[in-house]
Amino acid sequence: MTGSPSVTVAILTYNGQDYLAQILDRLQEQDYPGRVEVLVIDSGSTDSTLEIVARHPEVNLHTIPNSEFGHGRTRDLAARLASGEFVAYLTHDAVPMGNGWLSALVAPMIDDERIAAVMGKQEPRPWCYPLLKYEIMGVFTGLGPDFGVTVFRDDGTLVSKGLRDAAGFYSDVNSAARRSILAGPVPYRDVPYAEDQFFGRDLIDKGYRKAYAPRASVQHSNDLSLSESGARAIDEVVGLRQVGTVIPELSRVSVLRLAVRGALLDTPRILRDPDYSAITKLRWLFANPVFHWVKWTSYRAATRLPVEVVAS
Repeated sequence: MTGSPSVTVAILTYNGQDYLAQILDRLQEQDYPGRVEVLVIDSGSTDSTLEIVARHPEVNLHTIPNSEFGHGRTRDLAARLASGEFVAYLTHDAVPMGNGWLSALVAPMIDDERIAAVMGKQEPRPWCYPLLKYEIMGVFTGLGPDFGVTVFRDDGTLVSKGLRDAAGFYSDVNSAARRSILAGPVPYRDVPYAEDQFFGRDLIDKGYRKAYAPRASVQHSNDLSLSESGARAIDEVVGLRQVGTVIPELSRVSVLRLAVRGALLDTPRILRDPDYSAITKLRWLFANPVFHWVKWTSYRAATRLPVEVVAS
């Protein structure tokens, strides 16, 4: 692969000390044959994030006040600062798995100029709480088999078949896009949440293709407390509603039914999960149903909030 396109790996950080050193070390091990620039955009970290970056002189650091951070806005800033033909995005808690991560992530765009952006796979941390762990596994299993690349495009029938939301699904936790696309026809939108869902849908609506590359895998799952998981569920549902996704309001009976069903489905998975010790399995058998209850009560609350849909 002589003459491989240059890549900027952009990492957005805010108090990211827990995993940032692992990420930067792993980036140094990548086997990608082209030029790789590493760019960290920090939005006011008060932990040791900046000290970790300082130990890596190869990293270009750009700092902004926390008040200027926006999920889409800051990713647009990264695209403007980037020198690479492709811009690969990582959150500060997404750790590449293996030295072939970057090559696998950008390969679909190298192989097919019609592909504008690529999502990589996310694998939950072994100790992640069961509800989130199995949700992550299910989402990425549903995107396509691990042995190939799945390409999404609009063949003119998505709306009529009700597949627009599914085809437009996108996560920028572990992703890459052509800088020419980001700086031109499909920039990230400056929205409070779900900037990646807007981006994925905008790509499809404007006739571009996007891909899922499962061999470009990162270890990632949010280390959330029970209350934090509820707040995140509200943010996610509100964000999807802002994109225009129709999400029905649930009754209290439906909340109870879904919470019980989810907990029961997780029970055999917990018992078979090799990542959990016997004591941990016992703890999750009691605690995981509470996470399901919080998820669905938060979901119901989010569907009852007034939300202004951002025009597409």
